[in-house]
Amino acid sequence: MRPSFGARPTREGVSFRLWAPAARRVDLKLDRPYAMQRRDDGWYVADIPGLKAGARYKFRIDDELDVPDPASAFQPDDVFGPGEVIDHASFEWRAKNWRGRPWHETVLLEAHVGTFTPQGSYRAMIEKLDHLVATGITALELMPLADFAGKRGWGYDGVLWYAPDGAYGRPDDLKTLIDEAHLRGLMVFLDVVYNHFGPEGNYLGRYAPSFFTDAHTPWGSAIDYRVPQVRAFAIENALSWLSDYRFDGLRLDAANHIMAIPGEQSLLHELSVAAGQLAAATGRHIHLVLENGDNRASLLDPAQEPPNGKYRGQWNDDYHHVWHVMLTGESAGYYGDYQGTWRIDLARALASGFVYQGETSAFWGNKPRGEPSGALPPTTFVNFLQNHDQIGNRALGDRLESIASPRAIEAALAILLLAPQVPMLFMGEEWGSKAPFPFFCDFHGDLATAVRKGRREEYAWAYAKYGDEVPDPLDPATPQSAVLDWEKRTPEEDARLALVRNLLAVRQREIMPRLGSVAFGDANVSDNGLLAAHWRMADGTTLRLIANLSDQDIAATDTITGAPIWGGDTGDRLLPWSVFWRIGG
Repeated sequence: MRPSFGARPTREGVSFRLWAPAARRVDLKLDRPYAMQRRDDGWYVADIPGLKAGARYKFRIDDELDVPDPASAFQPDDVFGPGEVIDHASFEWRAKNWRGRPWHETVLLEAHVGTFTPQGSYRAMIEKLDHLVATGITALELMPLADFAGKRGWGYDGVLWYAPDGAYGRPDDLKTLIDEAHLRGLMVFLDVVYNHFGPEGNYLGRYAPSFFTDAHTPWGSAIDYRVPQVRAFAIENALSWLSDYRFDGLRLDAANHIMAIPGEQSLLHELSVAAGQLAAATGRHIHLVLENGDNRASLLDPAQEPPNGKYRGQWNDDYHHVWHVMLTGESAGYYGDYQGTWRIDLARALASGFVYQGETSAFWGNKPRGEPSGALPPTTFVNFLQNHDQIGNRALGDRLESIASPRAIEAALAILLLAPQVPMLFMGEEWGSKAPFPFFCDFHGDLATAVRKGRREEYAWAYAKYGDEVPDPLDPATPQSAVLDWEKRTPEEDARLALVRNLLAVRQREIMPRLGSVAFGDANVSDNGLLAAHWRMADGTTLRLIANLSDQDIAATDTITGAPIWGGDTGDRLLPWSVFWRIGG
């Protein structure tokens, strides 16, 4: 079925469509203006015979404003320039038989294209794919690519959702990266932002104001998904990433800020159904994951194959927050909800997924947060110790390696990477990189001034303490500081990488084959830091975990059974930050 929006090559030429219900007239600007025909419900169309892929174009609204196509497939001159017609069907895929991998085989690594390599491009990432495979990563997750204003940014201010940002290369370069990943058995996921548009380069409010409501998200006007054309714009965008680029899955940013539609199917439900239909038609595994601060377990079902309204999993911020409080002692912001309760919270996260399953959260306005999640499989939850948010939203953008004990971090990794939940690392975490990942962007004028002012107000304490050490988000040197240094690993970093590779090799050999219908068991953390947990695996065996999460030796006694741990295999005492796993009957 032909997409509703954008420019698509046809046998005769190129067909253009724009939804502009508030416009009195729209002209297509090529070598000269072409008056577009107005159809029902605010659609404007133009079919140009003889035109080919590579043509550049804009739309002129009411003889007064030239705008880019909101569904442009590529913007060679950034968001303010003309769009380029792209023929997606012309790309020659090499991994023709790739159908993806089942969800339970997922081991994620999140990466930012611009700082993953010194070159900062899609093509340069290809050189590092063999490293990911050798490490035990099975899925590369890219931070948002939708075209944003400027040459530097995290991607969460995208305004042209269908166009991969030209700062990293052309569409065929992105496809080549995905194709090369598939040839190596790697899935590729994309982070997509459907809760707001960026502040610069978005003209929808001029000719399609019904895209937005009077409500606001923390980042801008809320998008009105009650409008059928608006809902179609997002769903067709998701399908474009999944079909035109063959991404294996999508991660939906801040889904709690996507408006639900009372009395109708929500965007989330309809998008899942559409992705499931694509999966069924192509025989592919397609995985949809949420970031959702509301912890709505009812949206999740990793076993639904293909997707049909539900989502494979959710980023489990609770799990991260518990570990961060444990490892650093920090209590500001949302960490305050976990201060003093980390033992109970960690046990709950390991035994039933979310920490907040309906309890009142002080940080979330003293309101109940979450739904019961223990009936879901452990593979529903994407667990992590670090990600772009949890590093980049710190004043200095400093990683866990700079603020926590290496021995404690390694114990946390030994639990993260072998537990039945889906593990995720942030780029460079596999070797313990200390490269910061501060917030950065490339705005200009009043918007740049506002960003600087906002950061100084939000992190006033940091500016008072660190002064000029706090990175300026507009300084080109700030993203340069985040570039991974692949060539100068220390012996300690090499040892960390060896540990992570060994852990993931064990996961692939012993854990993955048993995850098909894994179920939660129980977990407990005693006052002295002794952790004991177990899960029921798909083959009927039990996966058991014992760990000493303290700086002191503790007695090797199972807190659940009261008996010596595994018949004394671990000795009479557990050393600080030691972790033991066993699979058996």
